[in-house]
Amino acid sequence: MVMQWITLFQKEIIENWRNYKWIWVPLAITALMIMDPITNYYLPEILDKFGGLPEGAVFDMPTPTVSEAYMMSLGQVGSLGILLFVLVGMGIIAEERKSGVAEIVLTKPVRDLNYVTAKWASYALLILISFTIGLLVAWYYISILYDFVSFAMILKILFFYGLWLLFVISLVIFFNTIFRSQGVIAFLSLLVIILISTISSVFSHKIPWSPSLISGHIHNLILTDDISKDLVGSGSVSVFLSIVLLFLSVQFMKSKEII
Repeated sequence: MVMQWITLFQKEIIENWRNYKWIWVPLAITALMIMDPITNYYLPEILDKFGGLPEGAVFDMPTPTVSEAYMMSLGQVGSLGILLFVLVGMGIIAEERKSGVAEIVLTKPVRDLNYVTAKWASYALLILISFTIGLLVAWYYISILYDFVSFAMILKILFFYGLWLLFVISLVIFFNTIFRSQGVIAFLSLLVIILISTISSVFSHKIPWSPSLISGHIHNLILTDDISKDLVGSGSVSVFLSIVLLFLSVQFMKSKEII
């Protein structure tokens, strides 16, 4: 059974190479993560040269702090980055189900558990490695332009924000096992993420352990260098929900009660 899982996993990794996802996804995420910190740092100079300010006018804009610079990077991942991740994964299972490939694969002695978890693992590996590369490049530029934070802090950011990304990945996989339409999968995944983020923002004082609040807790982590119980709680809930979604995904594939 282990060899079967490894074979399925390797197939997905190779498929991502053939589709150039291992090239363009990390590049896109890296560009998103460094764009805002660099632009904001040089914004006064850009406006001074190209802003068309009246002669003698002075544009005085405070330089963002290092914590704000990192939040700019994570903010881009939390918006456009999440959109990109959803679009990358919206057909990971649905496309094979729609074409009939999934049914052919699962008629062989291939377990639904191995099929779903191999897809999930390859998808997660692509997203987490892309995020890691983007974060390391952002760390380099932010350290030069703003201030230095330790590599240990970067590892903490990577770990906890990675838990939020695992929840997003699990959510997309879950909808992949229910629907064949990639558009429906993308729409519902984004809708759920937006609803969770909106509700959590409004009622943050009542649900401080919401997965979508991890970014805010990371801001406090950078400021204080202290892992708060709310950050641990949000990370733990993210892991729990990811496991539940993955379990339900396998059950839907087994039941074949699909739309």
